[in-house]
Formats: sequence, C-alpha cells, structure tokens
Amino acid sequence: MRPPSFLAVAATTLLFASTLVGALPEGEQAEVRDAAFAPPRLKPHKTKHQDTKYFHEPGGNEVLGHYDIRYFNGQPVTDEQKVESLQYLIRSYLITFRERNIETWIAHGTLLGWWWNGKIMPWDWDLDTQVSAATLTWLGENMNMTMHNYTTVAEDGSEVHRDYLLDVNPNIVERVRGDGMNVIDARWIDTSNGLFIDITGLAETDPSSQPGIWSCKNYHRYRTRDIYPLRETEFEGVPALVPYSFDRVLTDEYSPRALTKTLHQGHRWHPEQKEWLPEPANHINTHPHMPRSIQSSRKPKAGLRNLLNVL
Repeated sequence: MRPPSFLAVAATTLLFASTLVGALPEGEQAEVRDAAFAPPRLKPHKTKHQDTKYFHEPGGNEVLGHYDIRYFNGQPVTDEQKVESLQYLIRSYLITFRERNIETWIAHGTLLGWWWNGKIMPWDWDLDTQVSAATLTWLGENMNMTMHNYTTVAEDGSEVHRDYLLDVNPNIVERVRGDGMNVIDARWIDTSNGLFIDITGLAETDPSSQPGIWSCKNYHRYRTRDIYPLRETEFEGVPALVPYSFDRVLTDEYSPRALTKTLHQGHRWHPEQKEWLPEPANHINTHPHMPRSIQSSRKPKAGLRNLLNVL
C-alpha cells in the first residue's frame, strides 16, 4: 500500500491539472491533454548524400584515379606493367571493334600520342576513345557487360592472355553533364588489374539551334566536319581511326604548343628515334619557354606521316 503522503501528493497534482484545464477556454483543453501525452519531438532526419556515380576508382590521385575499383589488386602496377597493359588494352579494343564493324576513334591524350609517333604517351595512365551516341546506344543494348578474351605474344616470346569487360554506364540516356559524376559513358576494363579505356559518346544535343555541333558530357565540342569522314591509320601497331581534322581537334583542346613542345612530364622528344625518352633531372629546366602570346602564329606540323588513307 502506498503511504498516505504519496496519495496526498498525487491527489494534489491531479486536482491542479484538472483546475488548469478547466480554467482554459474549451477549444484549448484538448490541446493541453494531447500535449501531456504527446511523444517526445524527434530531430529532423538528415538525408545522406546519394552516390550517383556509376564507375568508381580506388582513389582520386593521378595513379589511383585510373583503376576500376572492382579489379584493383591493392597496389598499382609497375611502370613496365603499365606500358604493356595499356598496349594490350588499346590493341584488344581496336581489334574487337573492327572485327564487329563498330565505329570508334581515338581521342584526347591518346590522339595526341598518335600524332607524335603512333604510340601511347609514356606518362599516360589511361586511354580515351569516342563513339557516336547511336553507337553508344547499340553497345548498351547488345554488348553491355560482355567479356572479351585477347591473346598475344609478349616481347620475351611468352603467350599473354587477357580478359576485358565492356561496361556501359546506364546513364548514357542522359546526354547532359548533370552533376558531373557520369561523364564517362563506357569502359573497356582489364580484369587482371583494373586499368581501362574511357569511352565517351558524341551527340548533337541541340540540333535545332546548333546543327552539326557534337558534344560529350564533359563539354568537349566538335563540328561534324572535324570528325567525319574518319581517317584510317594505325595506332600501337593495329588499324585505327582518327578524326578528319585531327590537328584542329588537338590544337583546340591542348593549344598549338602541344604539337611543338618537345619536353613534357620529364620526357624529351627525340626525332631521330621518334620516341619520348626520360630526361635527366638536371636537364629538365633547360628547355626554352615559348610565350603563349606568340604560339598562335606558329602553325603546327601535321601528323600526316601516320595516315594511310581517308575512309
């Protein structure tokens, strides 16, 4: 049994509450009762940032940003392994697309490497190719998530087997940049280490007001006559296609100096050998600087020595 003092306090409390409610206007009495038994207020729920990015890399620096996280082995490949892997990547890609009559051409830094000597730049960590938006759609409908085996012979005579995944970003239906997380439309991925080729699609995004202007989701823009007709050539020893006005495309993207500068990323161009070779550290700063103000008056040399014919 409760002690009398407890019952007295309880009775006093109930009497006070009844008196308070009874003293209020009738419309407010229910509100007070409801408030007395209302649950505690909860803090508003903070929505987490939604990750819209499709392709993911193990890091954001110059090296780790060039691996697909699904096939990254935990450690970057050596420089020698990188060179071999990138060569196998582009050869397998170009051969596979040509065998299936799928139109694609090399772009960006890969195109610049072609201009100099038909090879991958020694400081590059990935490769770039382009396709039309129509081709991109076809790839998504017919070849998405397909595996492709490539067999070749290494320089030491050993046989090499690699498997490559063609992965098409489901966001290809959106031809605008959006939040910038899905500017890469597809990838050709080396499943042995995670290195890849970035594939981007070009589309006439505003044909009514800007006919003949093609663009990707990363704001690179081209005229139809800059791209077509594509030129037949070779890259890393296999047949390839490049844009018709390749020199204009390169100077628009990189400036004319990209076609004349012979020292870059610790490598110097040796015309006799037609190779970019590592430059001794004590010689790197001796290259004369060309002021940007006079670059536009110097016409770049064309890479016609690499061309075979026009399609």
